[in-house]
Amino acid sequence: MAIRASDILLTAMTIAATLLPAYGQQVASSFTVPKNITLQTGDTWEFNGQVYRLYGIQSCIRGSIAVDAAGNKRDCGSLSLAQLGGLFQTAAVTCQPIGRARDDAIFTVCAAEIEGSTIDVGTAMISSGFAFAATYADGNAVNVSYVVAELTAKGSGEGLWAFKFPHPVQALLRSSQPAATKGAGQ
Repeated sequence: MAIRASDILLTAMTIAATLLPAYGQQVASSFTVPKNITLQTGDTWEFNGQVYRLYGIQSCIRGSIAVDAAGNKRDCGSLSLAQLGGLFQTAAVTCQPIGRARDDAIFTVCAAEIEGSTIDVGTAMISSGFAFAATYADGNAVNVSYVVAELTAKGSGEGLWAFKFPHPVQALLRSSQPAATKGAGQ
């Protein structure tokens, strides 16, 4: 059964309608991502002064190094960014805002129309191996289906999984630990 953009956006609207009123926020309308955005990372972009972030995914961190089998070093975050840029430039992407991040970026769930099929952008980024399933500070996944996509990509050696790199989610979790607990149990 094919997934339609309307199904993805309906799910996002349901999430937004459930979560946002509890925080006193209005549910915003879905929007088409224009082609003239400014990518910041492999999960975040800016348009007209507003920052948007894909909900539930974490791109590789810019400035971190990915090393291929031949020993060539690449900027891991730039590889994630290039994948998102390619997807946004070649597909019609529609996003549903679902909330705000602490830095005031708007979290979105997005769907891309590619050759008559609709795909979830987060799943596309993760299953291609260029992004990862985000977690909450306690280490629990934001979206369990993204964990499945990540494990599948890792098992197949897709995208960044063909490189050696610092896993961004693990790096962020380590950096968020209080100093007294860093290194405990590792």
